Amino acid sequence: MNKSELIDAVAGSADLPKAAAGRAIDAMIDAITGSLKKTEPVVLVGFGTFATKDRAARTGRNPRTGVAVQVPEKLVPYFKSG
Repeated sequence: MNKSELIDAVAGSADLPKAAAGRAIDAMIDAITGSLKKTEPVVLVGFGTFATKDRAARTGRNPRTGVAVQVPEKLVPYFKSG
């Protein structure tokens, strides 16, 4: 299912126009993204949890040249189903 199919499904089940369903889904995605940027988890009981994890620094390889490259530590989002 892609985003437009999700909008169609929400519009059909909630008896909303597609434009309103699209705005609702966009608002939900923006709220989840904003919370994750602040490293606050989003818990939706019965669905799952959106949160962030620290990914440690590591040494990677450039696939074209084979040269070792240092990949820095970073914060990544993850989802755990409920």
